[in-house]
Amino acid sequence: ASRVEPTAVLVAAAAAASRPPAAFLQGSAVGWYGDRGDEELNEEAAAGSGFLAELARQWEAASAPLDALGVRRVVLRTGVVLAREGGAFARLVPPFRWGLGGPLGSGRQYFPWIHLADQVGAMRLVLARGELAGVVNLVAPQALRQRDFAGALGRALGRPALLPAPTPLLRLALGEMADVLLAGQRVVPARLLAAGYPFRFADLESALADLLAADGKR
Repeated sequence: ASRVEPTAVLVAAAAAASRPPAAFLQGSAVGWYGDRGDEELNEEAAAGSGFLAELARQWEAASAPLDALGVRRVVLRTGVVLAREGGAFARLVPPFRWGLGGPLGSGRQYFPWIHLADQVGAMRLVLARGELAGVVNLVAPQALRQRDFAGALGRALGRPALLPAPTPLLRLALGEMADVLLAGQRVVPARLLAAGYPFRFADLESALADLLAADGKR
């Protein structure tokens, strides 16, 4: 409801406006695809099942009335955003820095991610390119598993990454965010790549180097 209701309010305001907006960027998440194992998921993939998938479906549906108004609606299905402040990354770094980091859950699940700079850059591209409408996956082009992410973060910090975090502990520590990190989606940014978006951080190593060097977390 915290996501759906504000979207509905914005849609109602757009419908009542004498000049509706030319474009509407609808926030969403790769959780829409559900937990899909090794299946490669581009923007044409079918919807998934489960709590997060249903939540994302309702969130996206809240802006659907804009289609009838002729508003260019772009649904941004975003992976885990890696940023220096806030979000999952800020919570994941301290255990690794203390030498207590490792894979989350089994570690086999795919971990769709994107650097904050590329999330912003991709949104700017979408706004500028009037032909882009519908679903756009906002993830980096590098597909990797959670255990690969853990290993890369450990190496970037010069720490071991050997201690797996069991699912019950993750749910206790992270709450709803644990479901996001434990579900696996091998998401592909097919439409961004086709549009020629120049990823600043297409691989995890360069993203981690930027995030960790900037604020002295090494």
